[in-house]
Amino acid sequence: MKFQCKTLNSGLRIISIPLRDTPTVSVLAIVEAGSKYEDKTTSGLSHFLEHMCFKGTQKRPSALDISYELDAVGAQSNAFTSYEFTGYYAKAHKKHLPILLDVISDIYLNPVFNKNELEKEQGVIIEEINMYNDMPQRRVGEVFMELLYKDQPAGCSILGPKENIRKFTRQDFVSYRAKHYVAEGTTVIIAGSFNEDEIIESITKIFEPISKEKKHSKENVKEIQKNSALAVETRKTDQMHIVCGARTFSVNHQSVPTLQVLDAVLGGGMSGRLFQNIREKLGAAYYVRSGTDFFTDHGFLAVSTGVDPLRVEEVGREIISEFTRLKEELVPARELQKAKDYVIGTMYLDLETSDATAEFYGLQAILRQPLKTPEEIALKMREVTAYDIKALAEEFFINERLNTAIVGNISSSENLAKAFSFSS
Repeated sequence: MKFQCKTLNSGLRIISIPLRDTPTVSVLAIVEAGSKYEDKTTSGLSHFLEHMCFKGTQKRPSALDISYELDAVGAQSNAFTSYEFTGYYAKAHKKHLPILLDVISDIYLNPVFNKNELEKEQGVIIEEINMYNDMPQRRVGEVFMELLYKDQPAGCSILGPKENIRKFTRQDFVSYRAKHYVAEGTTVIIAGSFNEDEIIESITKIFEPISKEKKHSKENVKEIQKNSALAVETRKTDQMHIVCGARTFSVNHQSVPTLQVLDAVLGGGMSGRLFQNIREKLGAAYYVRSGTDFFTDHGFLAVSTGVDPLRVEEVGREIISEFTRLKEELVPARELQKAKDYVIGTMYLDLETSDATAEFYGLQAILRQPLKTPEEIALKMREVTAYDIKALAEEFFINERLNTAIVGNISSSENLAKAFSFSS
């Protein structure tokens, strides 16, 4: 897959990915600003700022002005905030590229942070917090992050606490944005059908007003753990929702491909070991999956499932058993090949659209990775051996890295710690 990356004198990066076989084009502006750039007093500000950028600009004074213009060309648009970045995107037919660029650049460069809109959006975000708190399957992921990183920014909710949302002022948004929404922290990505000769020049001109101030950094995550850890949040639910996993490494570690193939052995589709054992053989869960998460300075692999309260310990032992099996046995050649094909195949399926392609390259850039094509990533996957997987499992599936979060209706957690730990 062909792409071009250019860094301007200001530090702004532009990535263009021409896709000949699609009638659409996507514009993505992404910035190094997320919840890990916050402290306790500003927790939730990155996400709130993302909302406010859609509430009016100098050129488009209201949220309706923005949405109407995008809807009028049949565009899809949205934004997202994570721990380390915030992104704004729009996608439409290729003939509407000038409109997409104009709107996305406008909300990124020129938000007005109207006080009345801010007060209304406080209620919206508080209801968003309430909505997710009512979803134990999602809440357990937050409990897991809190367990791993305690009161560090990485352990705090991206949405922030309600008390912060209620007290943020317009000046808070202005000050925070000035620290982070600057040229050297911003990447603009265009993916789809467009004129390659004109696009770099066009983006350079449109984003010329962006701040050239120095980008403020974040504190590195500190990871200190001496034994397996367990966190339980009691709720009145029919299921116990579990996340069990191990601390691993950052996004630029050389063993990322190995961990992704290991993850596919555990949870790659309906033929993965966890699905087969916990759902098909035991009939103990409807959903069971595993996944990896990588950041600039830390990462983890985690298994997620929801089970009957009476079967939590049984399922915990099964998860630990599969972790242990990877430490003690080489993955058979046929299963290893299947896992590689699964990871590579799903990667290509995920890249079928222009917006997914823009995000694929944009996330690499914003996490300060060397940009790789899907073909280059697939090649690294092919090189993973069964010995690589076993060595990685031996290093990371140990009590000093193991953490488990549980949310549900539980009366006692006395025996859970033992079920979710490796035998000494």
